[in-house]
Amino acid sequence: MNKSIYLFFALLFLPVTVFARQLDCIALYGDAKYNGNWQSFEYVRPDAPKGGRVVLPAYGTFDNFNPFIFKGIAASQVADLTLDSLAFVPADDVTVAYPLLAKSFELTKEYVGFFLDERAKFSDGTPVLADDVIFSFNSLIEKGSPFYKVYYSDVEKVEKINDRHIRFWFKPDSNNKELPLIISQIKIFSAHDWQGRDFAKPELRAPLGSGPYVLDGFSPNKYLIFRRNPDYWGKDIPSRRGFYNFDEIRYDYYQDTTVTLQALFAGNIDMREEYIAKIWVTGYNNELVKSGQIIKENISHNNTARLQNFGFNLRREKFADPRVREAIDWAFNYEWAGENLFYNQYSRLFSYFTNSGMEATDLPQGSELKILNKYKDELPETVFTKAPSNPVYADVESSRSNLRHAVKLLNEAGYDFVDGKMTNLKTDEPLEIEVLSNSANGSSFTRVMLPFVSNLAKIGIKAEFRNVEVNVFKNRLDNFDFDMAILTFPISQLPGNEQKEFWGSLSADIKGSYNLLGIKNPVVDKIVDGLVTAQNKEDYIAHIKALDRVLLNGHYMVMQWYSPYERIAYRNRFEHKKTDLKVGFQPDTWWIKEDK
Repeated sequence: MNKSIYLFFALLFLPVTVFARQLDCIALYGDAKYNGNWQSFEYVRPDAPKGGRVVLPAYGTFDNFNPFIFKGIAASQVADLTLDSLAFVPADDVTVAYPLLAKSFELTKEYVGFFLDERAKFSDGTPVLADDVIFSFNSLIEKGSPFYKVYYSDVEKVEKINDRHIRFWFKPDSNNKELPLIISQIKIFSAHDWQGRDFAKPELRAPLGSGPYVLDGFSPNKYLIFRRNPDYWGKDIPSRRGFYNFDEIRYDYYQDTTVTLQALFAGNIDMREEYIAKIWVTGYNNELVKSGQIIKENISHNNTARLQNFGFNLRREKFADPRVREAIDWAFNYEWAGENLFYNQYSRLFSYFTNSGMEATDLPQGSELKILNKYKDELPETVFTKAPSNPVYADVESSRSNLRHAVKLLNEAGYDFVDGKMTNLKTDEPLEIEVLSNSANGSSFTRVMLPFVSNLAKIGIKAEFRNVEVNVFKNRLDNFDFDMAILTFPISQLPGNEQKEFWGSLSADIKGSYNLLGIKNPVVDKIVDGLVTAQNKEDYIAHIKALDRVLLNGHYMVMQWYSPYERIAYRNRFEHKKTDLKVGFQPDTWWIKEDK
């Protein structure tokens, strides 16, 4: 047979997916912000001077350097600074992944492919290859935290095409729109570096990475020192230009956030984020700030608010009835705390996705209503008839009426006063609650808890606020050993697969999962599935709103507060690009002033 004819027929019968077009980014919805011959992201200074040292605070303790496993308490900065991912999602274009270890991509309905950059190498000079990507993925799902089995559950297999070409094949029934983007965020380990070692075992040995820094020194629970790698392979690629400008980054560990204020004033650290409104308003009134040696700055952000809350453990029988949970919510006087403790620096969280533009407000309508109507028989009537809202303590009379309403809810749930105690009339057990916190933030929460505990006492509920060491707190959460706890869920700007892990039934009984609340709601599961498979932005947002509304009506938490700003105080030898993009505090893009 003529060779050209043979080649024609050979090509004719190859699978169509072989001809997937190479892409310069992975865009979830619509066009990417950065197209063509772009050189850097808009919120960085691409020619920022390199050099110098910055000392930052870290909180708590650490006993290993692998934040991807269940056991131990990891120093997550090691992975952040020493490991690169396949692609990078910038703060001003969060639905798009741009090249990092992968120089280009391919995307079909069946798979996402990555073409590794020939320049990519680990800090020992060895190349980053397909085997390293496959090892990293398999390690996460086989030996990593339970979260990853859920997060990557729609991946059927990983295929090595050649040393620098990998494909992640999707399960046939998967329609997970976000999956290509989240796969691109996997941190890549060196397979050779892990030979003979157990990925699941906590250890104080830094992994060999391909990132901009190497770990140069540490003392457990005291400090970490990172040295910028002058031979970093990616320092000149567009997604890294203007980032990682300090020659040395040091993290000093503290047990309490308030201590670091004095550390800043004493010159022991260079910058800190302020988490306590009262201190931001009253604690910086000194000569260092007045003279400009220390700068205070509110940096606006477009992040979905961190979901900070008093979370219920639904595995406890006393919280099985949503009316009990709602009653406790009615006893929380946020307005008093906002005015007397927070100096009106915060707003109350009102949604699982506050500050995202995708919150459930008013009554459901349009596409959201169509989604909810599918499950009308499984949902409480209030989902359709009552707009979500928090109890409001406007004055003395509203305080009384709110507590009366709380008692009414408890009565409906089968409770009443017995010898002054709110008691379950079937079991004769008084309603008592332990609210758990950790030592890193416990001191600041004591002031918040005192009036909350007092209000609960007025309706016959005995509440005890317990502040424990960070490692004890983590252990109790991992084992679901708590009544209520002060929790924070980091909500993505692009909520997706991780919502299964936060609220999904399959993760509720897995120790170490992020479903700390123990939510098992079939409607939540179905809506999250619809969210993950939504193929256009309108349908995606409708599912987010529907999920929010169902979760809010479940009364799974008492919501706390958030700020649309990040409050940063820093020594006046640092600079960052001023921008209207609302990208928040991005220390990886800061630099030292050239005259300093």
